[in-house]
Amino acid sequence: MSHDSRTAPRICPLCEATCGLTLTIEGTTVTGARGDRDDIFSRGFICPKGASFGGLDADPDRLRVPLVRGEDGELREAAWGEAFDLIAARIPDLVKTHGPQAVGVVLGNPNVHTMAGSLYPPLLLGALRTRNVFTASTLDQMPKHVSSGLLFGDAHAIPVPDLDRTGHLLLIGANPLESNGSLCTAPDFPGRLKALRRRGGTLTVIDPRRTRTARLADRHVAIRPGADALLLAALAHTLIDEKLADPGPLAEHLEGLDELAAALADFTPEAVAAACDVDADTITAIARELAAAPTAAVYGRIGSCTVEHGTLASWLVDVLNILTGNLDRPGGALFPLSATARAPRAAEPGTRNAAPGKGFALGRWSSRVSGHPEAKGELPIAALAEEIDTPGEDRIRALVVIAANPVLSAPDGDRLDAALADGLDFMVSVDPYLNETSRRADVVLPPPPPSQSAHFDFAFNGFAVHNQVRYTRAAVPLEDGRMDESEIHARLILAVSGLHGAPPSAVDDLAVDTALTRAGAPKELAAGLTGGSGPERRLDLTLRLGPYGLTLEQLLAHPHGIDLGPLKPRLTQVLRTRSGRIELLPDPIAADLPRLRRALGDRPAPLVLVGRRHLRSNNSWMHNVGSLTGGSNVCTLQIHPDDAARLGLADGDTARIESSGGGIEAPAEITDTVRSGVVSLPHGWGHSRPSTRMSVAAAHPGANVNQLLDGTLLDPLSGTAVLNAIPVSVTPAH
Repeated sequence: MSHDSRTAPRICPLCEATCGLTLTIEGTTVTGARGDRDDIFSRGFICPKGASFGGLDADPDRLRVPLVRGEDGELREAAWGEAFDLIAARIPDLVKTHGPQAVGVVLGNPNVHTMAGSLYPPLLLGALRTRNVFTASTLDQMPKHVSSGLLFGDAHAIPVPDLDRTGHLLLIGANPLESNGSLCTAPDFPGRLKALRRRGGTLTVIDPRRTRTARLADRHVAIRPGADALLLAALAHTLIDEKLADPGPLAEHLEGLDELAAALADFTPEAVAAACDVDADTITAIARELAAAPTAAVYGRIGSCTVEHGTLASWLVDVLNILTGNLDRPGGALFPLSATARAPRAAEPGTRNAAPGKGFALGRWSSRVSGHPEAKGELPIAALAEEIDTPGEDRIRALVVIAANPVLSAPDGDRLDAALADGLDFMVSVDPYLNETSRRADVVLPPPPPSQSAHFDFAFNGFAVHNQVRYTRAAVPLEDGRMDESEIHARLILAVSGLHGAPPSAVDDLAVDTALTRAGAPKELAAGLTGGSGPERRLDLTLRLGPYGLTLEQLLAHPHGIDLGPLKPRLTQVLRTRSGRIELLPDPIAADLPRLRRALGDRPAPLVLVGRRHLRSNNSWMHNVGSLTGGSNVCTLQIHPDDAARLGLADGDTARIESSGGGIEAPAEITDTVRSGVVSLPHGWGHSRPSTRMSVAAAHPGANVNQLLDGTLLDPLSGTAVLNAIPVSVTPAH
């Protein structure tokens, strides 16, 4: 380390694990990143993504100033003032002429990885008053939000496995050794699973691929893709039928246990065995092992969510935790309590039950073209293209896209790309790159690199397997000519709401005033807030109003975090159903179960496609980091040797894959880590479109797996695109 080198702590923003990093900085350049051994949560753990922090931060392809589309149709560099002037001139006028539904908003995955992306989009939606909201949630996690909303009355009340204390962990459709976890914030997930094994615990993995996680398991069950809900239903049936179900103290908080038993009566292990391609004895054994374990947790993720019965599978995960008495108890699945969470609700006076809440409703409005019901205030992102290119009243004419690349991440990118090019009057993109989606924008607003931004995990602390809180300020000063991400968002809100020219601080002042009003707190509290920016004042407020009564000054005094203790039972604090109880068989779930019963008689397709995660990647937005390319991080079609021989494919041959949405080509990778009848392609590739500025990604473009989908197949309860268990045909390319 040279004499002018220094180090700075930084929470990694590149996946859900939120590991603490120690950055090495030369001047204003990040030259290295290692795990922060003093971090109270991650204890020095780091993965390849975190180690690449400096390369991503200094990527020469990152935009540094706004781009504005000129009269010649080409994007050119512009001053910040010109960019916001154009937004202020166009979007309010479109709203005045065509109404608020003429504007759509798309929020991508990286939003929850930044402080600004968590704080400002809700204010933007309030300013626009549009119901045309689309997010990455309907490409991955919305089924879990919907099932939690229906069970507990709160779509954000998602229990997480108590990894450090459980004795038996059942993973279905999850590969945390490569994903680092999802809706379960756990630095060093691999180490936590190995610790489970060392203390004599059991790990069961249900996955059609023999993933790195599956190789660590005591039992790996290679289920037929898409049959997750059937298998889970059979496990629940077995617990009830063999009188192994024992909710314990949960019993007084349950409603609908008898109705649940009747609803699952048809899903015996024998009935589901053929559809799952898992023998009945194995299903029965798994159920008995769950019931016998002193503590256990069931955890399901992307593979069980992005299928035709994703919401039912997500619901059944928690049903199993409830039936075994493992919900809301140490070693089972518990509800985290973050430092910025709402203050806990009290039980009914004189009872241990939760007070009745507002509950959770689906379908409060529907999409204009296909009538898709909203879920959690969002419409399916698979319907975005038709909402733009289908004529009629309330057609989307303007789009605000924040940290999203739906041309690659959503089904049928070709149609969406054409809709963005020909169907919009105006488009704004907040994005550090000119990618496959932002290249269609009229204005591109680039946030600075992560080293120049403060970081706090508003979202992921609510899914953490240990209660803690950490905050890191920007590691290096904002570069000349750049604009802080929070200021970009604030100025965007002012521009679209007709308040262009007002100071950005006005947005934060309004947010503080609104938060105080909602909390019933005295307005005088605002004067005592500390922090050097609007976002810091807002963070200070949410900490003060939160369950631990912390302050920003306390976080700044503990740069490696504050340990808030292990997860604790708190079911009565989170229940917000109308009954004040866990509603085991909500009406929307009961109405969807006949569809699952029909699946018992379905004949499986000869060949189906599933996705896969890469440790050195995160969807489409990290493919421009040179140090992360190669190795296992490649876009290949994994195929079982028996299927390859039958189809006439040799390792390395180019395979042609076709499905309802079209066809793509990818190199064949012959491997027995996928079961026969299954092929696998990773998500987020296809960097071959012109006019982007992502040189590393363009040199390794891969194939866009989502182009195989036409966008019509959705999980009906959540509107989530079916991305797994897709019937495909595979042939040698000619």
